[in-house]
Amino acid sequence: MSLRWGILSAGLISHDFCIGLSTLPKDEHEIIAVGARNEESAKAFAKTHGIPTSYGSYDELIRDPNVEVVYIGTIHPHHLTLAKQALDNGKHVLCEKPLCMNLKGTQELIDHAKKRKLFLMEAVWSRFFPAYIRLTEEIEKGSIGDVVQISVSFGMAVDGKKLKILKERGGGTTNDIGIYPVQLATLIFGGEKPLKILSSGHLNEEGVDLSTSTTLIYSGGRTATLNTHYVVDLPCEGLVIGTKGTLKLPKPFWCPDKLELASGETVQFPLPPTKFTMNYCNSTGLSYEAMEVRRCIRNGITESPGMTHGESLLLAEIMDSIKKQVGVSYE
Repeated sequence: MSLRWGILSAGLISHDFCIGLSTLPKDEHEIIAVGARNEESAKAFAKTHGIPTSYGSYDELIRDPNVEVVYIGTIHPHHLTLAKQALDNGKHVLCEKPLCMNLKGTQELIDHAKKRKLFLMEAVWSRFFPAYIRLTEEIEKGSIGDVVQISVSFGMAVDGKKLKILKERGGGTTNDIGIYPVQLATLIFGGEKPLKILSSGHLNEEGVDLSTSTTLIYSGGRTATLNTHYVVDLPCEGLVIGTKGTLKLPKPFWCPDKLELASGETVQFPLPPTKFTMNYCNSTGLSYEAMEVRRCIRNGITESPGMTHGESLLLAEIMDSIKKQVGVSYE
């Protein structure tokens, strides 16, 4: 039976998510409606993606009785309110990262989903890429020995992309791209809470972080070093270093189509092809998380084992600490 999707927001990431869905079997995934802030945007988006119904408000989309699961692609500050509203209307929710602006909001939303007994997942799409699955398999079978160090960077010059650094939009490297290095560390270290979080960085005139350098200290002599930047390009790769070798997720480590093994071999994981133009790299890989959403919902599972509520809470807690130490605060 096809999973009936409603797309909330007609923005760039929603466009790419629809492209990802278009690579999947139509009898498994169907986009039946889109809701935007105005009717014109919704109609244009619906025409582009062949969606039968469009709404000029988020509320109308959420109240559509035919929508089974809502994908939320709005800016970060709107996630909590819209996700709760969707849950209150009986919809399952896949919400873009960060799930909420802070730990308090994240806990509130997760509690709300549990109360409604509905599926909720933070859209940390990286977790469902074949390269990530192979990465964890290599670690589990001991191919690099005991992991003692993780080194990850994510940085890009954002000239001409000022929306990314506006405080009212929840801007800054930590909220936007910083979650990806953090989630790699929490994945590799099994969702363990760091003993210590040490972070510093630079802010713009609005008090939004333009760069951060973070060290997560774990038990047993293990460390994760994470860097983000909005002024310069960074290598954007992830290194998982063990006592017997290193695994490397090359750029773009957050949505990779390859993995470099300790043996020196590079394993390729071709992404689903598309004829459409995407806004972000490797966006057809958004199909992997959509497949997980369907698997969970069809099996009556309200929390994905690949991206648990506990993981979302830990990510929020670590990111709250980073922002506080760097000096970022939001209304």
